[in-house]
Amino acid sequence: MHHVKSEIKTKKISSNGKSSIQREKNSGVVWEYSKSIESKDHINLKSKYELFIGGKRVKTKKYFNTVNPSNEEVIAKISYASKEDVNKAVLSAEKAYNKVWSMTPPKEKAKYIFRIARMMQEKARELAVIESMDGGKPIKESKSLDVPLAIAHFFYYAGWADKLAYAKQFLGKKPEPIGVVGQIIPWNFPLLMAAWKIAPALACGNTVVIKSAETTPLTLYKLAEIIEEAGLPEGVVNIISGDGETGSYIVNHPKVRKIAFTGSTEVGKIIMRSVAGTDKKVTLELGGKAANIIFDDAPVDQAVEGIINGIYFNQGHVCCAGSRLFVQESIADTVIKKLKRRINTLKVGDPLDKNTDVGAINSRMQLNKIKKLVQSGIDDGCRIYQSASTLPGKGYWFKPTFFTDVSQSNRIAQEEIFGPVLSVLTFRTPKEAIEKANNTPYGLSAGVWTDKGSKIFKVLNEMKAGVVWSNTYNKFNPASPFGGYKESGFGREGGLHGLLEYLK
Repeated sequence: MHHVKSEIKTKKISSNGKSSIQREKNSGVVWEYSKSIESKDHINLKSKYELFIGGKRVKTKKYFNTVNPSNEEVIAKISYASKEDVNKAVLSAEKAYNKVWSMTPPKEKAKYIFRIARMMQEKARELAVIESMDGGKPIKESKSLDVPLAIAHFFYYAGWADKLAYAKQFLGKKPEPIGVVGQIIPWNFPLLMAAWKIAPALACGNTVVIKSAETTPLTLYKLAEIIEEAGLPEGVVNIISGDGETGSYIVNHPKVRKIAFTGSTEVGKIIMRSVAGTDKKVTLELGGKAANIIFDDAPVDQAVEGIINGIYFNQGHVCCAGSRLFVQESIADTVIKKLKRRINTLKVGDPLDKNTDVGAINSRMQLNKIKKLVQSGIDDGCRIYQSASTLPGKGYWFKPTFFTDVSQSNRIAQEEIFGPVLSVLTFRTPKEAIEKANNTPYGLSAGVWTDKGSKIFKVLNEMKAGVVWSNTYNKFNPASPFGGYKESGFGREGGLHGLLEYLK
C-alpha cells in the first residue's frame, strides 16, 4: 500500500438550527491500494482458434473476435460453426460413441476424467488468467472459485464413472448412457459450466458436442487442448463456438439425444418449443431473481457480507444472484446504512488486479441492458445509491448499485438484470416475506438469514426455489445438486441427481 497527503477540508455543520463553519483537519494521509497485477507471461494464447472436432482442429469459413471487456482489445479470432460444422461434430460424436466410448470399460473412462482433472490442476493459474481476461471477472474469483470448482466436478464424476451399477438403489434402473449429448453453456462461468456438463456426461458413457458462449470461448478451447493432451479418444468431446444460430443447429440435430442448456429463460423457451414432439431429453438451467431474506434476529454484519457476496460477486452475472433483498422493517435502516458503507469499500477495476472486487461487465450489449433497467428504476421513482468508485475510462463498467423504495411491481424487482444491481424491499412478518419472495416467475435460489433454526426450516420449506442457503450465500459443491423451478428451468446438475440426466 502507499499513501498520499490529503488537504485540509472545510465542512459546514448545523447545530440547534444555527450554522457555523468549522475547519476539520484529516490525519494527513489517505491509504490506497497499490496495484497487484497478475502476470500474463505464463499463459499461452493463439491469435486464432479453430473448432475442435474428432480430436482435430477444423477450419471454418467465418470467424469472429473475442474481446477483453476491461479494455475492449481483441484477444483472438474465433471460429464460427456453421450448420455443416455442427453436423460434422455430431457425426464425430456418434462415431466415437458407437466404436470407442460405449465399449470402453467404466474404470478406463474414470482414468480419462481423472487425468483431465489433474491436468487442469497443473494449468490452473493459466486457466484463471484467461477466464478473467475473456470474461471480465476478478482474478481472485477465477482463482478461488471458478477453476477449483471446475476441477472438483471432474474429480467428483471421475469417481462415479465405475460405480454407476452400485447406485442402482438410487437410480432405480440399470444405468445406460443416452448417446450423443448437445450442450450449450453461458458466458458468466464458461469453464465451470463446461465442467458441470462434460464431466457427468462422460462418466455416464455419453459423447459430447458442446458450444461456448459467443463472448467467452477461450477457456473452453484451452480445455480442448487439455482433453487432447489427456489422450481422450477422438470425437468423445467436440468443442465448437458460435452464436444462437449455431446453438439452434445442435438443438435441432436429429442425432443429438439430449440437450443440456444453461442461459436465459427466453432461449430456454425456444429450446422447449424446438424439442416438443421429439424424444430428446432436456435439462434447462435458466434465469433467476432470487430473494435474500434478512430477519431482525439475523447476525447483521454477517448478513451484509452475504448480501455483498450474493449480488456483487462476478459483477452480478450470476443466475442465482440474490438480486432482491427483503429486510425486516425494524432493522431496515441499520442494514441499509451498513450496506452503503460496505459497497464503498468495493474496488472496481482491472480484473487482473488481485485487489479488485468488481470487474468489467461481460459485453457492451449486457452493459446497455443493465443501464436500461437501472433507468427504469429511476423513472419508477425508486431511490438509487451507487458506490463512489472511479470507473476506468475504457472498457465496460458499472458501479455497484442498489435501490430502496422499491415496490413489487417495479421492473427492477421483477426482471433479471444480470448485473451489480440490488433491489431492497421490506417486510414485517415471515408470512409476508415468503409471499413476496415467491412473487416471481423465477424459482432458482434464495437466502435466509436468522439465528433461529426453526424459522430457517419453516421458511425454506415454503420457498419455491431449487436451492436455498441459510446464513450464507453462493456456496457450491459438486456433490450437491443445483437447479430451479418455474421459469428457472428443470433438471439438476451436480451430485447424484446430475448423473440421472445423462442416463436413459
